[in-house]
Amino acid sequence: MSTKALLSRSEDFSEWYNQLVIRSELADYAPVRGCMVVRPYGWALWENMTAYLDAEFKRTGHVNAAFPTLIPLSFFEKEKEHVEGFSPQLAVVTHGGGEELEEKLVVRPTSETVIGYMYSKWINSWRDLPLLIVQWGSVMRWELRTKLFLRTAEFYWHEGHTAHATAEEATAEMRRILDIYEKFSLEEAAIPVIKGRKSDSERFPGARITTSIEAMMWDKRALQAGTSHYFGPNFAKAFDIQFLDKNNVRQYCETTSWAISSRMIGALIMVHGDDQGLVLPPRLAPIQTVIVPIFKSDAEQSAVMEVADGVFAALQAANIRVKLDDRDNVSPGFKFNDWEMRGVPVRIEIGPKDVAKGSVALARRDRPGREGKSFVPQTDLVATVGRLLDDIQSSLLQRATAYRDAHIHEPTTYEEFRKVVADDWAFVWWCGRAECEASIKEETRATTRCIPFDQPQQSGDCIYCGQPANERVYFARSY
Repeated sequence: MSTKALLSRSEDFSEWYNQLVIRSELADYAPVRGCMVVRPYGWALWENMTAYLDAEFKRTGHVNAAFPTLIPLSFFEKEKEHVEGFSPQLAVVTHGGGEELEEKLVVRPTSETVIGYMYSKWINSWRDLPLLIVQWGSVMRWELRTKLFLRTAEFYWHEGHTAHATAEEATAEMRRILDIYEKFSLEEAAIPVIKGRKSDSERFPGARITTSIEAMMWDKRALQAGTSHYFGPNFAKAFDIQFLDKNNVRQYCETTSWAISSRMIGALIMVHGDDQGLVLPPRLAPIQTVIVPIFKSDAEQSAVMEVADGVFAALQAANIRVKLDDRDNVSPGFKFNDWEMRGVPVRIEIGPKDVAKGSVALARRDRPGREGKSFVPQTDLVATVGRLLDDIQSSLLQRATAYRDAHIHEPTTYEEFRKVVADDWAFVWWCGRAECEASIKEETRATTRCIPFDQPQQSGDCIYCGQPANERVYFARSY
């Protein structure tokens, strides 16, 4: 790890982010433009995310499957809105085995088309429904401006694809998944989110309804952290996904798709990180606790390591993800900085005085310096560390929520609105007209983030045109 100080967030937030991803060894730049290599520490973080979500999906009746990376280009031409939305981002394969292909293939940017084709073969009767399948893997979208984790040409995700007999069942599935995403964000990532539906201009290509969870980063930019889509019969008609209903009448299926991607790692960095490095929520952190033994002589080493080994074994037995840093080629101070950079929630320091007193020093990552340090008995240390991890998890969510709420405003005039969205979020009445939305985007670079499901009973005036409006919407600049 470099000993040079990390650039501060306030000095250059974008460069702070870039430096932090590299120096914390989450990822590195790949030799292909716009792609990334996810390093073991970053992959361990991703695995903790996927483990939680995979368990939730299985609990709700979903099953995993795998579909091809290569998709016939002709598939994308069957759903007009879908191909128009993705055509600028497609990576097309024209040659294979040294010869030009008879039909061009697309490196999947998403899998609605190929999965729709397979569903048309597998679904025949109402007894085959609902079909609830999740795929885990990567997709390719040829992005012009890329940023590690946030927007790369290839990225990792799960994509759920479900088929249902009725619109009611499909929209209920869309909402159920969005609730899972909200729960994951709040309880695991400690990131407060706002959920709602997207405007028509922000809908996923081919969807009738797109819903999302929206999060505020430290620089007050919005990040779309997860999406859940209702397609109606659009893809079913394009790929002839039909079934015989209970009255023996052929019907088109109602389908959905939904995803959270590895950009969630970027969200963790930008919501919780500080000028010392990552600050990871304990429930997702690859290492929840690191033990740093401190000694100078062989005699001290023997006594300190005996205690450190015992603490390590006890924490490991309690299923706390723990690391014993017994490197002998770097100083304790270097280790402190190293683990702070990596965002490990709790550091346990054990020196000769601690051994003599039967205590250890605890340092919590979310409160750097003296504020986050305490000395506790070695007895019941597992319980003490467990409570501390829980407190850090809840404190991170409380801090992020307070920060978000302090930067959401409700301007009543367009001039006030322009000033707000230059740096913060605005929650305002909007008439729903695409013309007003487009004008606001052109004049302020702010976009509609989502339209909350819970709306006030009264009406108001559109922040842009002044015409009657029935819904309030969040506007912000975004990633």
